[in-house]
Amino acid sequence: MAGTVKTNLGAAHQRSRRGTEESPLVKWTLITVAMLFCAGFLLLPLVNVFAQAFSKGWNWYLQSLTNPDSWAAIRLTLLVAAISVPINVIFGLAASWAIAKFKFRGRSLLITLIDLPFSVSPVVAGLLFVLLFGLQGFFGKWLDAHDIKIIFAVPGIVLATVFVTFPFVARELIPVMQATGTEQEQAALTLGANGWQTFWHVTLPSVKWGLLYGIILCNARAMGEFGAVSVVSGNITGQTVTMPLRVENLNDEFQTASAFAVASLLALLALVTLGIKTVLEWKQAREFAQAQHAPVPVSESDTTLLAREGSR
Repeated sequence: MAGTVKTNLGAAHQRSRRGTEESPLVKWTLITVAMLFCAGFLLLPLVNVFAQAFSKGWNWYLQSLTNPDSWAAIRLTLLVAAISVPINVIFGLAASWAIAKFKFRGRSLLITLIDLPFSVSPVVAGLLFVLLFGLQGFFGKWLDAHDIKIIFAVPGIVLATVFVTFPFVARELIPVMQATGTEQEQAALTLGANGWQTFWHVTLPSVKWGLLYGIILCNARAMGEFGAVSVVSGNITGQTVTMPLRVENLNDEFQTASAFAVASLLALLALVTLGIKTVLEWKQAREFAQAQHAPVPVSESDTTLLAREGSR
C-alpha cells in the first residue's frame, strides 16, 4: 500500500513538473528576444557613446575633459552628489526606522510623501523651488534682503537633487527593516543597551546591504539628474552647470565629440556603480548561503538545560 502511494505521488510530481516546464524552443526564444533587446537598446548606444567620444583621438578626449568649463561641471557634479547623498542617507535611515519599527498617526502619509518624487516630474519639482526661493517667489524678497542666493546657485542645485533622490535610500531600507522585525532591538534594550547602541550594533548591521544599495542608486541619480537641475541652475557656464547640462550645452554648440566625451564619463560612472552593485549582490548571496549552512549556536543556558534534561 505504501509503495503504491509513493508511486502515485512520484507520478503526480512528474506530471506537475512537465506542466510547469516550458519547451526548450520557448525558453531559448524568450532568452534570445531579451538579449537582442538589451543589445539593441542598451549595449549598442553605450558602445556608440564611447566610439563617438574617442572619434578624434585620445588627446582630444583628454582636452575635452580638462577644459575649464567641463572640469568645473565635473567638480560641481561631484560636490552636489557628496552633499545630497549623506542628507538622503540620514533621512532614509530615520524615515525607514520610524515606519518599520513604530505605529503612529500619519504613517501612511509619510510613506506617500516619500514616494512623491517618483510621481512628480523633475522639471515641475525645479519650478516649485523657483516659485519658493526665486526673486519673485514666496521667500524671494526675504532671501534677497539678507543676501542669500538659492536659485541659480549651488544651494538650489543641491535642493533639487535632494528632492528627486531622497526616496531611494528610504525605499531600500523600509522592506528590509520590516523583514527583520523588532525582536532584536527589544532584546538589546532589555539587556541594558541604550538607543544609540541598539541602532549602531543591532539595527545597522542587519540592514547594511539595503543601505548600500540605496546609497549606490541615490548617488547614480544625483550625478545624472538633468530636469530639476536645469530649471534651478540658470545654466551659468563654469558656475552652475553640471555634467548633464554640460553635455547639452556642448551638443547645442555642435561640439559633438566633446559632448560625447563628457557623456562617456557619466556612462563610466554608471558602469562603476553597476559593478559595485553587482559585487555587493554577490557578497550578500554568499553571506546568506553561509548563514544557511552555519550550525545554530547553543548558548550556555541551553547547554545547562540540555544537561539537566539528560540527567533525568
